[in-house]
Amino acid sequence: MNNFVLPFTKLKKKDVGIAGGKGASLGEMTQAKLSVPPGYVVLASAFDSFLNDTPPPAGPGQGDLNVLIEAELNKVNYQDVNSIDKASNVINDMIMDSNVPKPIEEAIHKEFKKLKCKWVAVRSSATAEDSSIASWAGELDTFLYIDEKNLITNVKKCWASLFTPRAIFYRFEKKLHKVSVSVAVVIQKMIDSEVSGVAFSVHPVTEDYNQMIIEAGFGLGEAIVSGIITPDSYIVHKKEGTILDINIVKQEKQIIMKKGGGSVLKSVAKNIQEKQKLTGKEIIELAEVIKKIEKHYKCPQDVEWAYSKNKLYILQSRPITTL
Repeated sequence: MNNFVLPFTKLKKKDVGIAGGKGASLGEMTQAKLSVPPGYVVLASAFDSFLNDTPPPAGPGQGDLNVLIEAELNKVNYQDVNSIDKASNVINDMIMDSNVPKPIEEAIHKEFKKLKCKWVAVRSSATAEDSSIASWAGELDTFLYIDEKNLITNVKKCWASLFTPRAIFYRFEKKLHKVSVSVAVVIQKMIDSEVSGVAFSVHPVTEDYNQMIIEAGFGLGEAIVSGIITPDSYIVHKKEGTILDINIVKQEKQIIMKKGGGSVLKSVAKNIQEKQKLTGKEIIELAEVIKKIEKHYKCPQDVEWAYSKNKLYILQSRPITTL
């Protein structure tokens, strides 16, 4: 067995070191029999091997990629935005212009074929042991509706996102430039959601442990996560399983699939813009699953979910960090 990829079915929450926070969580929830869309993780070892074993695009004789990246980072004056931007651009180009070693590429494609689907979401999942480091690195990129032809390019984009200007600045500011941070990449079957959103198993504002809040919007959840839309919000009483409050917000735009792959912001049909996104039955069904996830992890959770063709999927879960 190669040590470059592992399916969710072989990962657990303790595997943060190899699969990153997102990858480990998806593995854990898959093993707990939650309805997680199938997928796999390109492990941190693949990224490390790519850095250590890849001659730079300019040809051999200059040291491996990690030597060159190290050299770029050593030139950075982190109080100078231009210096950070320059290093970020140079490192990004190096990664994007380098070839992924054959064994890694083959492992990624082999696992993709097992998913038997055309489109996947590709997300970076940082693997720093310290969760506060991983949380900044967790701000890395996500690419939606990616097909097999564009898979390797998007894996490389996730690797390169460890060196965005913001990530480089953070490294220096928090004196982490000597700490080893690696990145795994989650590749997951794309769910074509009609309605999606986030849910907090504890009310994040009032911190009421008896209430959970569900936020819902049309299209893909990225629109809510990135703040493009204001979602509906529903408050549910956890013990009693009753809906305490429904706040419906008119939604004019949604993120959906672009023809030929990728995602695009489009108008919501006029006749449903003011409609409630989830029915009462769906709200309660979702609330029950959120309770199950919280119970499994034994701490309040922030969950990303989606409904597609009347089926509920859980896309991600992480501890609520603000409580």
